[in-house]
Amino acid sequence: MVGVNGGQIVATVMGGYEGHRGWLSYLAVAPDHQRGKLGRQMVAEAVMRLRALGCPKINIQVRKSNAGVMGFYRKLGFTEDDVACMGKRLEKD
Repeated sequence: MVGVNGGQIVATVMGGYEGHRGWLSYLAVAPDHQRGKLGRQMVAEAVMRLRALGCPKINIQVRKSNAGVMGFYRKLGFTEDDVACMGKRLEKD
């Protein structure tokens, strides 16, 4: 989804559902639009759309060092799961 204000893109979020879990990825809000309601509105819309598909649970991935974003999602009702996130780099940065 894309949030537009005055013809400018000011927010984005990507959501997906594979039949077992929903995922939210890449929530971004333009710096001059942060600390308002736009991020919460984007997440709420994505949650509503996933719920309409029958999605029972939504997962997100956040770097543990990103305390501000962790706090944002906690305020929206997300909690940390007792799981390990694993990855494999296919390209060198």
